[in-house]
Amino acid sequence: MPKSITVYTSNSCSSCVMVKKYLDMKGQDYSEINIEANPDSQKDLFSISGQQRVPVTVVEQQDGQKAISVGYNLSSLSSAIA
Repeated sequence: MPKSITVYTSNSCSSCVMVKKYLDMKGQDYSEINIEANPDSQKDLFSISGQQRVPVTVVEQQDGQKAISVGYNLSSLSSAIA
């Protein structure tokens, strides 16, 4: 079970909506950071993932390791939250 899940999103991102729906279906709690509502978070997003686009999902495990999933990638998401 992941320690924490953070999803970086934007207002008009349909893939972001799909990532959040998937996490909801799997019963996973997550926090959302909207890069449009919080422009400073774009720097964090880039430093974490090397990406400037969303969605980016950061899954931190109990041991502190982090898995990064870019876009709506069910294979990557499902293995990260397993």
